[in-house]
Amino acid sequence: MMKILIADDHELFLQGLEFILQKQYPEAQIVLASNYNDIFQILKEQKDFDLILTDLAMPGANWLDALKKIHTDCPDVPIIIISAVFDRQILQKTFDIGVSGYVSKSFSNSLIISAINLVMAGGIYVPPEVLQMSVQSSPEPMRELLASLNEPKSDTTDNNILTPRQKEVLACLAEGLSNKQIAYRLGVSEGTIKIHITLLLRALEVTNRLAAVRKAVQLGIIKEEK
Repeated sequence: MMKILIADDHELFLQGLEFILQKQYPEAQIVLASNYNDIFQILKEQKDFDLILTDLAMPGANWLDALKKIHTDCPDVPIIIISAVFDRQILQKTFDIGVSGYVSKSFSNSLIISAINLVMAGGIYVPPEVLQMSVQSSPEPMRELLASLNEPKSDTTDNNILTPRQKEVLACLAEGLSNKQIAYRLGVSEGTIKIHITLLLRALEVTNRLAAVRKAVQLGIIKEEK
């Protein structure tokens, strides 16, 4: 049974989100919180959540400190921010902490559900606005990520469907390295690596890391170890 914690200090939005999720996932157990103190108290008693979906600016704590605490308390639980605020500095900080998605409250119900499904499948939801950011005006390491997304591919043949940086990440996956190890090797944040992996899975049209490595071998992107 899926277990989801959702938090928002606006009761109407919180109840609306609960309704949407209950309709989409009828077997899910949904726990509600209206501020960060509620979240902290809930996580003291139960940590077996499959997803945490939370507003950004809520009473009880500074959002940055609160997200760090939530991620520390439940490092394996994906977190999606759902907020009316879109700021490139804030967005970067959330991904650096380890957030798995950032969703606008203005999104349609279907788009919110699509983002949740992507994250629940192990991916990262990247807002469309991120892909429209100017590389030079973006903060590090967002600049590194956007630069890699805008790297030209020499052609559209099978072995050139990934950017050079994505190929580096893929090679690390083939070695069996964790996201943390890949981030250390490439000198970027773990959040950036998660985004790279999501994008390369999408490019290779596969759903997991192992399948990505196998597909890359088939396409000749990487060589199979003898």
